[in-house]
Amino acid sequence: MKKSVLVGLIVGLLASDLATAQSFFAMRRGRSLILTVGTGTSSYFGELSNDGDYLQANPNFHAGFQYYLTRKISVRAEVSWFQLSGSDSKASVESGRKGRNLSFSENNFEISAVGMYNLYPQGRSFYQRPAFNLYGFAGIGLLYFNPTTMYNGTKYQLAPQHTELVSYSRVTPVIPMGLGVRFKLGPFANLCLEGGFRKTFTDYLDDVSTVHHDAAKYPNALAYALSDRRPEIGLAPKEEGAIRGNPKTDDAYILYSVKLEYYLPVNFFQGDRGQKTFKSKRKAFYRYNKRGGLRK
Repeated sequence: MKKSVLVGLIVGLLASDLATAQSFFAMRRGRSLILTVGTGTSSYFGELSNDGDYLQANPNFHAGFQYYLTRKISVRAEVSWFQLSGSDSKASVESGRKGRNLSFSENNFEISAVGMYNLYPQGRSFYQRPAFNLYGFAGIGLLYFNPTTMYNGTKYQLAPQHTELVSYSRVTPVIPMGLGVRFKLGPFANLCLEGGFRKTFTDYLDDVSTVHHDAAKYPNALAYALSDRRPEIGLAPKEEGAIRGNPKTDDAYILYSVKLEYYLPVNFFQGDRGQKTFKSKRKAFYRYNKRGGLRK
């Protein structure tokens, strides 16, 4: 419910502010295209995460471009790489998960396009922007994920093993949404602190979703060993139909990032980097003719 309200609020603000777009185009000066790069941490939420574990030590990196449509609205396209991981061995005793003994880690790639609404408007020129701003964003993206695990010293991809006798796609749509704060570092650069939640449409980021199955149903011993890892810690295998995950809730993740925004010169991609950003100053001297008047 809270996620829907946030998305609805951002969309409403975007729609209302687009009415002022034409006047902003007339007033905008100089650099409109912004390069964004950043890094931070990634946190995963699913069957192998712990309650209250909102900050995990998984890295992320971002690169993209941003463009202002009005004084308050911008759009951003971005590519992100990040890692996610989870393990039953790190769960609390009270959770009852240690006996399941499942774990995963993965490298992920995300491409996204979002609309951004800024609390305070830009100035008439890009370098006249506020020294401090708050913004919200929402949009759509596409995620590639590939859960893996270590078994007997070897890393295996889990999706091809069909550990729950299910074939799932390793590409899923995502809905990014979040908030950020922006600080002006100078005429051409900003520093941003950002937190972005991602709703996914899969429950297999961690390769865990439904139930256990009998060994006879698996095509080979490796697939069955990766599906039920209780014997590795001296426990009996689970019976057919025993709960392995919760298919009623899809997995999700959050990207916490520190980003640098840099305003690119006009015609940057055409190699024109010589255009002056600020208006030229008036000359400090004037030339006069013989009669004492200013020369034309």
